Amino acid sequence: MTPVELSRTVLHAVRRAVDEGELSVTVPERAVVAPPGPGGCGDYATNVALQLAAAAGQPPRRVAEILRARLLDEQRFTDVVVTGPGFLNFSLRGSVSADLVEEVLRRGLRYGHATTGFSGTAVRISCPAEVRAVVVADAVSRVVRSQGDHVRVECEGRPAPEWQSVLGADVTTRGPRIADTHVRIAPVPAPADPLPLGRDAGRWALLHPAAHDRPRIPGDHLVQREGNPLFRVRYAHARTRALLRNAADLGFHPEPGPVSEADALTALIGDHPRVLAATATHHTPDRLARHLLAVADAATPLLPAVLPLGEEKPSAAHRARLALAEAAGTVLAGGLSLLGIDAPDHL
Repeated sequence: MTPVELSRTVLHAVRRAVDEGELSVTVPERAVVAPPGPGGCGDYATNVALQLAAAAGQPPRRVAEILRARLLDEQRFTDVVVTGPGFLNFSLRGSVSADLVEEVLRRGLRYGHATTGFSGTAVRISCPAEVRAVVVADAVSRVVRSQGDHVRVECEGRPAPEWQSVLGADVTTRGPRIADTHVRIAPVPAPADPLPLGRDAGRWALLHPAAHDRPRIPGDHLVQREGNPLFRVRYAHARTRALLRNAADLGFHPEPGPVSEADALTALIGDHPRVLAATATHHTPDRLARHLLAVADAATPLLPAVLPLGEEKPSAAHRARLALAEAAGTVLAGGLSLLGIDAPDHL
């Protein structure tokens, strides 16, 4: 439950109390929800009872108790407590985001992969003997295998031996000789030799653009700055790993929990299995590359808030943010590995 959803829930309780005649007030447009202050408890608190008390002609704690009786019906709360002069404090049940993070951390780099092993169709992938086609076919085969299908990749001609520096695999890879499905990979050819970029940058240069777009070679794929999408993805991954090391030095570890300020990141992590399935179905590794960039860009604003500052002690919020950061890093590393690109822990 996000703070916005919690605010709506509180206002709904106010409206019910008004409709049932226990409060005679104008329902406010919003209820301010924030982490509990000194003397508070739980995950969030609101001062809405103090805000309404004068208009209701009742003590703030009495208003809070009226609202608490209605809020206890909400199944997403484990408890609602009145503290101080009339603050309502909420303890949330394990959220969807916490369950999602737990799943990612449990499955690791195989999050989003088929859970039943090789049990799908037999796919034969063919491609012309051109460096981009060979690299794209290799990436497609990796993602298709992750979804439980058997794959064989065949090149229509003899690949140049030096392509192994960006391919990293034999295109006549394991798989069925008799296939249920034949897919031919023939993207727009590379306009220049990608081999000087090395394996990681060379593969990204060939895979990140859509098949009908011409790759930029050499482009800025070796430049370590924000304008380089590959750098942003690998930098975000490396930052998550650095945070895990730093947190261990401070004596705390990730614990999945609600992280309301990272809804966009949580949604992207939750979307990862669908992206892998769509990439396998449509044979579009560029779709996966763009998804990884979106995950990296959504994770970056969260990372500065993961570790406690100054004399601040690690809290449940810090542990939950750390777990979410680790999950984001896991998705980035797993996705890059399917593209055949390394995800270093240090940059």
